[in-house]
Amino acid sequence: MNVSIKQLIRFHVTGENADEQQMDDRGLRPALLAPYRDLTSLRYDYPLILVQGEREETSVRSLSSIVDELLQETAPHGIEGERMRKHCFRLETRIRALATRQVQGSLAELWDIAALELVSESDEETAWSLTKELNHARQRVPANGTVVDCDEKVTSVLLEHLWRRTYRARSHDALKRLDQLSAQLSQILEADFQTTRAARTPESLKGSMGAGVDDTFDFVALSDMLEKGARNSSVTERRRQRISAALAALQAQPFFVPESEGQNESDDGAARDFVFSSCTDAWHAFEAHTPAKIELLKAIATAELEIDNRYDESEHDELLAGFSEASLTQEDLDFFPSYLICMHIEACQGSEKAKLIELLCSGLPMKVLVETDDILAEPSLCEGQFTFGARSQQLATMTIGLNNAFVLQTTSSCLYQTRDRIECGLTYEGPALFSVYAGSHTNITDLPRYLTAASATQSRAFPTFTYDPALGADQATRFDVDDNPQAQTDWPLQNLAYEDEDLQRVSQDITFTFVEFAACDTRYARFFATVANQGSEDVLVPCGEYVTSSEGENGNKVPFVLMVDAEDVLQTCIVDDKLIQAARRCREMWHSLQELGGIHNSHAMRLLELERNEWEQEKEREIEQLKLQADTAPIEPGDQPIVDQVSAPPQDAPAADPEPVPEEPPSSDEAYIETPRCTTCDECTDLNGKLFAYDENKQAYIADITAGSYRELVEAAEICQVAIIHPGKPLNQAEVGLSDLIERAEEFS
Repeated sequence: MNVSIKQLIRFHVTGENADEQQMDDRGLRPALLAPYRDLTSLRYDYPLILVQGEREETSVRSLSSIVDELLQETAPHGIEGERMRKHCFRLETRIRALATRQVQGSLAELWDIAALELVSESDEETAWSLTKELNHARQRVPANGTVVDCDEKVTSVLLEHLWRRTYRARSHDALKRLDQLSAQLSQILEADFQTTRAARTPESLKGSMGAGVDDTFDFVALSDMLEKGARNSSVTERRRQRISAALAALQAQPFFVPESEGQNESDDGAARDFVFSSCTDAWHAFEAHTPAKIELLKAIATAELEIDNRYDESEHDELLAGFSEASLTQEDLDFFPSYLICMHIEACQGSEKAKLIELLCSGLPMKVLVETDDILAEPSLCEGQFTFGARSQQLATMTIGLNNAFVLQTTSSCLYQTRDRIECGLTYEGPALFSVYAGSHTNITDLPRYLTAASATQSRAFPTFTYDPALGADQATRFDVDDNPQAQTDWPLQNLAYEDEDLQRVSQDITFTFVEFAACDTRYARFFATVANQGSEDVLVPCGEYVTSSEGENGNKVPFVLMVDAEDVLQTCIVDDKLIQAARRCREMWHSLQELGGIHNSHAMRLLELERNEWEQEKEREIEQLKLQADTAPIEPGDQPIVDQVSAPPQDAPAADPEPVPEEPPSSDEAYIETPRCTTCDECTDLNGKLFAYDENKQAYIADITAGSYRELVEAAEICQVAIIHPGKPLNQAEVGLSDLIERAEEFS
């Protein structure tokens, strides 16, 4: 073993650095993240548009989806609309840059700012066409859509926005019911009033006729006439007081307020009474609201009984008098607004954490957001074992064990993809926990917050999963990990293409592991060392392969990851064994989540193995019996040997893998997608959901080449973030603008 290899092994085992250069803050980042230095030039989920108004089908949109929609509605098809599409895509890039610079405002306001900037930078002829095209598209822009970027506030802002939507929907239904009851009670009191002497006085009769009545009517005579034929009221004084009290309680309730025209979310005072920053405050508010809730429920019950004329004082007086907090049912609690609690993981300690667990166990409609911006924490020794911070993951998995709470764990980069699941949690009849990693700029090299959060999901350091008790009674229907990239594998596999020292293109598939995620944090720089490949190629093993194999199989191998510096020069970094152990624990945690989600379930695999062994033993017994029969029975000419007549194993039984046939690369004339490299960005499927589709791993492929045009193939290739779509040659030679499209497609051949 030469000296350099000994030094590599020494650093890997002990962390002591010899001739190798320890990774520092030189801007190194995982090589797979190299293409994403400037996110403003890419089309992805952010910024988000928080659309207000109940008429909107969805309250959260991505900027890219809005631009695509308005272009489909306003831009002419074919080459005639190409200029408008280019202008709008330039504007989208500028709006994304404004959001990154924390420019606040609605989409309409940022649209105008970005348009003004683009026009001011253009010459006179371009400015004229630019203004015309953008003004035409501007008419389709949602005026009340607030623009939010992936920053430190996006999770709480988005969650509160979605919660307010559920609050307004619940208020609408509740007010409709309360108003109907109030109107019917008022009619009972009005009918009772008409039987009283006060309703027959000349003044009351004149007032009932409205304004503008002249002296034609003799209200005194009319009053005398009505008095002679009057009947006494059938409503007792006690019932009148009961109905009046119920009506007053219905009209004075403080929980639901009708939404007024032009009202902003910040003006919704009633909703603010249900939004908190701590579990303790929410609990105190719930206790303070309980008496008023009980009175309102009693008023509703009284109203319904009185309207149906079913109120029995001997029975219902005692029943309603005994109605208390202990009488509240889940249906009663679900009638009122839920409570939203937005807090940071640092505040969820000690008594506050105990109160959080109490709320999640209570069955009360408490919706709790626990947000963290640091899932690695400082490297430390805990009871002699090197550990990494995992408080947030522990909180979510612990809550699943409570069995009655909705749980969603995700990152801020996945909020748009999981928006439907968030709404399910907010409308769930019971407690809900949203554990979200928001990414961080602290201790991070130069990655945007979005990339930090996305890396946590990709590396399985903070995987996305959902536990929804409303979906069914068993784990298979409640638990879901399908929102993770390539959920069937240990680590997502991505393609890395680069230029070697001989200026030749090199392409290889590498995994994005927990080690790559830790490499983004400057606190973990001492666990990496950059080395030269010369002379050490035989001893270096990719980190994903090293972590997957057992310790005994690696021998004197040393794990490495590929990094790039600020100039995008590829660097090889070896990894300290302490970080490898942490990656193995991360993989084990991911395996546990996979099992809960029905992926590689050990119980199912064990049962399958038992069934397979039993089937094989049964077949061996059959074969032995047939051999015995064959030995005693003569075989006639032309007969098939009895042993060959043994039935073939069923289709689902394991069989020997056939010899793999090398897959020929697609012809350059054929359109295809490098499916294993797909990042599930939805760009192509949003463009044409029939032409493009997702497979079982949520990675794109060409589903039906005849379901779209060659233009859509080329446009999909141009907007693809990872350049994996290859349009090939057009099938329809008569398509408009074909020569231009073929020229544009050459870049992706």
